[in-house]
Amino acid sequence: MPEPGSKKYDTRRARLRRDAEQSGISDQEAGQAANETLRDDPRWQSRGPCTERGRGPKGERTGTTD
Repeated sequence: MPEPGSKKYDTRRARLRRDAEQSGISDQEAGQAANETLRDDPRWQSRGPCTERGRGPKGERTGTTD
């Protein structure tokens, strides 16, 4: 699944924004509409860090049992 900030995510956001602009929505509102659409779709949401290192320093992690 594409993560926010990835090329596929950005491409999808640009297409949604362009479609909104062509339907008569202002530039700023088109960007907000594209963001909301992607935020609501579970396929385009972040899944969190993929590695232990990505979760941050061990002493500052929350919810760990190690």
